[in-house]
Amino acid sequence: MREHFEVINHSEAIRFVEEQVRTQNRLAVRQILHLHSLILKNIRDEEAGRFRHENVAISGASTTPPDYRHLTQEMQKLIVWHESVLPTLHPVVRTAELHTHFVQIHPFIDGNGRTGRLLLNLELMKAGYPPAVIRKEDRVRYYNALDEACMSDCYDGITLLIAEALQRSLDDYLKLAATACQ
Repeated sequence: MREHFEVINHSEAIRFVEEQVRTQNRLAVRQILHLHSLILKNIRDEEAGRFRHENVAISGASTTPPDYRHLTQEMQKLIVWHESVLPTLHPVVRTAELHTHFVQIHPFIDGNGRTGRLLLNLELMKAGYPPAVIRKEDRVRYYNALDEACMSDCYDGITLLIAEALQRSLDDYLKLAATACQ
């Protein structure tokens, strides 16, 4: 049943992302909490849309997320940072850094990756880009690039990976457009 709900929930979360893109709402903690609540609905209802209430360690990661007692402040700092760089950073660079910072905070017990990737695509789509799909075969590279960015504040690897995913999406859109015109 979990896999069934994951598919249904992801579909609902994508619809929420599309609505946020249409309305161009500014990024806010409440949006992220709502996105997370959609991801975990009927899977872990007691945790859905709620910050974690315990400290965690991320398996395979070189950094430790902040203490759970600081999550509200960390998420507010994330939003303030995002607002401050909105006019200055290229959208692909900005979303790569946003995604990395979110992953570093790891605000939830479960669903951080799915929520983080939807957050990444929400901001890309608001900037006029298609969604960036991280392929299964790029999973190890993705985790390594995130870990490198978290440890060194160098976002080149994760930005490149996201740019490549965007390029694939744009290529697919162009192929579809070309066939539609024939």
